Amino acid sequence: MDSQAPIASWFADNLRRIRKDAGISQEELSIAASVHRTEVSQLERGLRIIRIDTLMKIAGALEVSPCDLLTGLEWTPGSMRVGSFRTKPDEKEQGTKAQEPRSQRCES
Repeated sequence: MDSQAPIASWFADNLRRIRKDAGISQEELSIAASVHRTEVSQLERGLRIIRIDTLMKIAGALEVSPCDLLTGLEWTPGSMRVGSFRTKPDEKEQGTKAQEPRSQRCES
């Protein structure tokens, strides 16, 4: 399995949920964020990894922190050169926010 697939899927779920909570369509979001509608669609289906500039545009258009779109994702450093991303299923499944180490938290 591609190591980025869980990241894309997790981000996709966050984006879809936040967009729907905002009550806007993919097309409305794409216009507000100045990105193509197909990019929003691909991001919501987990087919694409978001770029930092697109993350900022989408967060701004949704009036949320970029951290809200990244909820549940964290990086685990490995030995000298190997590390991995992981998701925190307890947050996604239970809708709760687990306490994170200070260095891992996004703050507004």
